Amino acid sequence: MLREKILAEMKVKPNIDPNEEIRRSIDFLKEYLKKHSFLKTLILGISGGQDSTLTGKLTQMAVDEIRAESGATDYQFIAVSLPYGNQLDEADRQDALAFIVPDKIMTINIKAAVDASEMTLKQAGIELSDFAKGNEKARERMKAQYSIAAMTNGAVVGTDHSAEAVTGFYTKYGDGGADVNPIFRLNKRQGRALLETLGCPKHLYLKKPTADLEDDKPGLPDEIALGVTYDQIDDYLEGKQVEQSAAEKIEYWYLKTQHKRHLAITIFDDFWK
Repeated sequence: MLREKILAEMKVKPNIDPNEEIRRSIDFLKEYLKKHSFLKTLILGISGGQDSTLTGKLTQMAVDEIRAESGATDYQFIAVSLPYGNQLDEADRQDALAFIVPDKIMTINIKAAVDASEMTLKQAGIELSDFAKGNEKARERMKAQYSIAAMTNGAVVGTDHSAEAVTGFYTKYGDGGADVNPIFRLNKRQGRALLETLGCPKHLYLKKPTADLEDDKPGLPDEIALGVTYDQIDDYLEGKQVEQSAAEKIEYWYLKTQHKRHLAITIFDDFWK
């Protein structure tokens, strides 16, 4: 049965203890750094939304702990602001950074790079749609994070959680491209519960989620783009009863976006057949 396959893959528990999940994510990041001893930096783009706020806070807590426990002062967390021009919810990003208190903050405005790429493609005869340009923005943001990682002995932290993963609601090789995902296994409401437990300002986790990538549709809510609510997705992932139309929509997105959850296909994979 497809739903059973999805639930097994997404690994969402019907019930969680927020404190236990906070500890689980922090310990996961610490063990990742210990296993890869050449890594000294964790890098994450901060948007001011729920997912990056939660992941950023957990990452900073992990770095604080490993620094204190090891005595090594060269561990650091770099939070990166990556606006395209002026960000509509810049105040939320600043509030998120104040909540996270990162070791270091970098700001890289991606507008010039994205616009230059768009122009270069246009000269080659490829005119980007607004949707495709949105993906260009996401990939430029990830490219910048990997450049920072390359120069700081770092790894890029991702914000992918199970309610996002099941729908493939991220850009392939953009925000979907990271080295480590500490909040995968949580759905949207569980992420909110962790932020509430951590004392996050309510407006950061109660705001409507948006990828905010399209110029023609600024701040378009995820739920409008997906055609299904996060409450419905969360219920589905927790094994609760949902309307058939919602289940069908979730499964539609899951099947349509399978390629995003798989490395490049080779002749040895059954996936392509």
